Amino acid sequence: MKIEINKEDLLVGIQTIQNVINPRSTLPILTNILIETQKEGIKLTSTDLDIGISTIVPTEVEEMGAITIPAKKFGDIIKELPEDKIVIAVKKNNIVNISSKTCQFKLMGLPKEEFPKLAEFDSRESIELDQDVVKGMLELTYFAASTDETRYILNGILVEIKDKMIKLVATDGRRLAIIKKNLDTPIAKDISMILPIKAVQELNRNLGQEGKLLFFVTDNQAMFKIGPTCIISRLIEGEFPDYNQVIPAPTENKVKINRQEFLLALRRASLLSTPDYQAVKLEIFKNKMVISKSTPDVGESREECAVEYSGKELIIGFNPYYLIDALKNLKSEVIPLEITDSEKPGVIRIQDYIYIVLPMRL
Repeated sequence: MKIEINKEDLLVGIQTIQNVINPRSTLPILTNILIETQKEGIKLTSTDLDIGISTIVPTEVEEMGAITIPAKKFGDIIKELPEDKIVIAVKKNNIVNISSKTCQFKLMGLPKEEFPKLAEFDSRESIELDQDVVKGMLELTYFAASTDETRYILNGILVEIKDKMIKLVATDGRRLAIIKKNLDTPIAKDISMILPIKAVQELNRNLGQEGKLLFFVTDNQAMFKIGPTCIISRLIEGEFPDYNQVIPAPTENKVKINRQEFLLALRRASLLSTPDYQAVKLEIFKNKMVISKSTPDVGESREECAVEYSGKELIIGFNPYYLIDALKNLKSEVIPLEITDSEKPGVIRIQDYIYIVLPMRL
């Protein structure tokens, strides 16, 4: 194998796939990048056996071939090389020469045959989605997924596609985020799957504001194709909780508040939060909300915000970070916060989005 490639193009390719590599893997081959030549350039692939990413980098290919090479060392070397043009050539015994006009490195690689094969999918069964739509949906749900490994079934996002509707759902047991969107064309078969949070993060990182996303799914794996990049992930097996049971009926008892003012006030109050004293107190009056925080041995804060509200006066506590996660990703200028009682969930309901947060004891 021998190629000549532009340094910046290669760096972009390496950065696209390197996040899934576990440097502490007990299998040495999983700390490597697979490099394969193709007619249009080279294909770079990485995997941790649960998720795999590949991307194609256009370049000139002088000799066809394939090799795997340590990802960390390879990336560091390419980053520090002085010139734009780089020549990569594989010699005997899997030795990889990396050179520019004035600089040369040699790295020991491993043969392609030792690298795990990624799943293949039938391109005729793809679903086409707009990248910006999927990215917006992920940004409003992913933060509600659980990070508690003992609740494995909640360590991802439920994706449901039926007829002309796509719905994403995430929960950690203390909050629930649901968003749905209409599709331009109906799909041939219904889909219900739980996509692990690591795959969600990689998908969100690679999605743009333009173009299409091609989506393929089998019984236990899914693939997402974004331009030259493919993300393949195992799915979480099991039954997602029946989230419909916990969605409160809409209420007219809404606190309408400026999103940016509310977000900044919560951020300021959260500065005094500690692991043992997380809750921020919201005191809701007619046309006024007082946001306060009192933490023993740390300090106190108090701030007033103007609101539109005509219901009964209420005092309720929330984890500020749960509200901040949603507020910083929403686009609406004014947020309707549904609160009916100090012991019942708070609900943000905007068009096709519902975000439910359980209160905390003050």
